[in-house]
Amino acid sequence: MRSLLAFIAAFALLCTGRAVAQPVGQFPFALTREGQMLGAVEGEVASFKGLAYAAPPVGSLRWRPPQALPESSEMSMAYEYGAPCLQPSLPAARENCLTLNVFRPFGVDGPLPVMVFIHGGGYVKGTANDPLFDGARLAQAGLIVVTVNYRLGALGWLTHPALSDGYSGNFGLMDQIAALRWVHDNIAAFGGDANNVTLFGNGAGATSIALLMLCAQSRDLFQKAILQSVPGRARLPSSQEAEAAGRQFVAALGQQADLRTVEPARLLAGEKRLLEKSPRSFMPAMDGDLVTEDIAAGFAAGHESRIPLIIGSNDDETRYDSELEVKEMLSASGESIDELRKLYPDAARSSDVAASFYTDKVFSEPVRMLARLHAATGAPTFRYRFAYVPEGRRGNPDEGHGRELQFIFGVEGVPGAGIFSRRDREVANRMRAYWINFARSGDPNGAELPHWDAAADRDHLLLIANDRVASGDDPWAERLDRLASESKK
Repeated sequence: MRSLLAFIAAFALLCTGRAVAQPVGQFPFALTREGQMLGAVEGEVASFKGLAYAAPPVGSLRWRPPQALPESSEMSMAYEYGAPCLQPSLPAARENCLTLNVFRPFGVDGPLPVMVFIHGGGYVKGTANDPLFDGARLAQAGLIVVTVNYRLGALGWLTHPALSDGYSGNFGLMDQIAALRWVHDNIAAFGGDANNVTLFGNGAGATSIALLMLCAQSRDLFQKAILQSVPGRARLPSSQEAEAAGRQFVAALGQQADLRTVEPARLLAGEKRLLEKSPRSFMPAMDGDLVTEDIAAGFAAGHESRIPLIIGSNDDETRYDSELEVKEMLSASGESIDELRKLYPDAARSSDVAASFYTDKVFSEPVRMLARLHAATGAPTFRYRFAYVPEGRRGNPDEGHGRELQFIFGVEGVPGAGIFSRRDREVANRMRAYWINFARSGDPNGAELPHWDAAADRDHLLLIANDRVASGDDPWAERLDRLASESKK
């Protein structure tokens, strides 16, 4: 069967003279550098899942930069997701995980705009294979959507002198750059335009993208960016701090064996013990090469790529695991709940005051700061705040961090997404249309959409609320001004 499909694919390629995602019978086909790919079709969308963009980072390649795959003429069936990257909460997770997924409209000629999604999860969890990140709805609008897996936890971010081959730490960021290079080299085979690539992601994914905007090695691999809930003032660990965390991790393993031979279960156990004591042990760190400065400092110096940018956050950025962070931040600020009530007079409970302060301090004010700095470079900049709560949850809203994702991807009926009402769908369609327009042209505006003012002059933002979607002055400006002044002390 495989040889027959290969013959049909080769014959189709000879007849068309193109390597652009041609249908072979009922199978979408694409010819990449790494081989011939047969995808699947559902409705109007073709998908290619589990495509390897680098060699498996196992054995001698563990804790080394991603290595290119050899060229091949082999036929691969790209019907199923690859394994998630190693993490405690997913039993199916594996070290061999450097894969990506491509969604495209079936039977539509290119070149089409490309959107590449970097998932969040605090650098220690998450996967591009999550049903919440299904790219079909975006692809239906005439886009190529790529979702990327990258190394997590200790395997993605360990810094330690035992890794003595000149590379240490930030392997997850290296993976993201390798995936972008794969997109640049291969996306034309799927009908995509390698010169019209938009990166988008939330949380840790947004932070990664901001770092990629500051990174010389990735500067020419994307032309637009969308930063969703980026903690723009967060300080990155120094190389010394990262190495200290790495030494603690190795000590937690309880052995002196070659790190590249330790079984994955022991790695996860040591990682868990360290994260319980120090939750920021595995994340991007200053390495003097890929990462040379904090995001805020880099944007203040104008070092980032001067590309069109959408940047924003949610009106509630709390998560199920953020209670400890909130307490630590309140303690470090020296502010009491009673003092903070002056900033948040509408908050009914002390926990609501704390949550609002956390949201503003970590996300709302830093996002405004980055938007101002980027707009000052002359690059088109659009700021938003997502405050919409699905109608079925308004009596009992869940965590706010990441709530916007289901509206952008347009998924329903999967864990974490819920069932949309008619109004929910209207808001989702508008928000998704902004993202799609931006990916096409660098401007989110379009017919039948409320106009979104750029943030350059009037410091406007698009407010996506329960009662309206409208651009205008920020109703939180006064309290964000206070937080900004305190950040400068």
